[in-house]
Amino acid sequence: MASVAMGIFLSTIDGSIVNVALPTLERVFQTSFAAVQWVVLAYLLTVTTLMLSVGRLADMQGKKRIYLSGFAIFTLGSVLCALAWNVYALIGFRVLQAIGAAMVMALGTAILTESFPPTERGRALGIGGAMVSIGIVTGPTVGGLLLDAFSWHWIFLVNLPVGIAGILLGLRNLPDLRPALRQQFDFAGAFSLFASLMGLLLALTLGQEMGYRHPLILGLLGLWLVMLALFLWIERRARYPMINLGMFRNAQFSTNLGTGFLVFIATAGSTILVPFLLQGVMGYDVRTVGLMMGVVPFGLGVMAPIAGAMSDRFGSRPITVIGLAIVAVGFYSASTLNLDTGILGYVLRFLPIGIGLGTFQSPNNSAVMGAAPRENLGVASGLLAITRTMGQVTGVAIMGAFWASRVAAHSGARVAADITQAAPEAQLFGFQDTFVLMALLIVVALVFAVRALLLQRQLARQARSAPLSRL
Repeated sequence: MASVAMGIFLSTIDGSIVNVALPTLERVFQTSFAAVQWVVLAYLLTVTTLMLSVGRLADMQGKKRIYLSGFAIFTLGSVLCALAWNVYALIGFRVLQAIGAAMVMALGTAILTESFPPTERGRALGIGGAMVSIGIVTGPTVGGLLLDAFSWHWIFLVNLPVGIAGILLGLRNLPDLRPALRQQFDFAGAFSLFASLMGLLLALTLGQEMGYRHPLILGLLGLWLVMLALFLWIERRARYPMINLGMFRNAQFSTNLGTGFLVFIATAGSTILVPFLLQGVMGYDVRTVGLMMGVVPFGLGVMAPIAGAMSDRFGSRPITVIGLAIVAVGFYSASTLNLDTGILGYVLRFLPIGIGLGTFQSPNNSAVMGAAPRENLGVASGLLAITRTMGQVTGVAIMGAFWASRVAAHSGARVAADITQAAPEAQLFGFQDTFVLMALLIVVALVFAVRALLLQRQLARQARSAPLSRL
């Protein structure tokens, strides 16, 4: 548990530390924001496109060696990032770092599922969820302190002792379980999936600045669809496919993956927009905004282990339904924010979002991993990780575009190219509309979850009555 938790913490804290350092990196390397943002984007794109391939490879070769290799590559990449001499070298080393991160992030959930019995799986995944929250909360604080007291190099060097400790812990404690059946890696499927995901991610990322009607963006979207169709065609015919498409026939597996994706779209949009609301519209200073942004991760971190333990006892379905209902109420409450809302009013509106996410996430992950065949745990873990990163990219694109369109509509006239220069009232109304959209998205996920819960109970009643009917 400690070995996997350290990997989760390391990969989570790294992203939030780097985000805080972007203005510093832009100044130090004397480059543009358009260039320095690729320090984050290159990492995210690499991680997302590689995780499923890593999961499949781990199902074939065993998870321990790949997981620890990922730790080593991530740690080496961190040191090289600290030694980067310009922004382009830093971007290149971030890609190397992301390769290691993909190997760690894709397999942590699979290793926990493989190592703990079903009666403890929810609790173990709940502790993993708590580590995500701790990383999110700690990252900006640690990053700010390091940048203030030392130099930007230390935001990467801080990974070195954690990485070494993680490797030593993993060597001693992680189980080395290897599949008995030898299989071949599906290179054609891996390439088509990589190209498809890359096309979609680049389209969503670049489209925010270039516009989604730009020929390049349309071409990338076309690449995504063509390569996705090719991937599905290959997988149906491959002897050893990248993804066992039969897993999606399991209603629990597909429903929980889908609801998780919808939740990540909503929460990612909230994470990227709330700082603009608090600082640009409501007038809070940067330090206060940083503390207020910790409300949601705090609620998630507190509830994740509790909800995981509850799912072990009562089943995952009822707990995920309760969590989604709380999240929906939280987002709707957030839509009532106004210019006079104080810190307490903010906390009362956003804390339910964190509590609901913590209640939902661990049981949902446990349900997905419990429904996956044991020989496909690596792929299932990779799919869970991809729903998170894809949801984040999609959520930022969709919610950002929706907010901008609503601000323009409330302004009653054409606004400047920078939408944040619009009147505060127009921006606030745009935020309120966007939070309503987020709440509606969660309600859609809740409908699917309730339907799955009712179906599960119906099947359970049929199973109990079957022996009686035979008698």
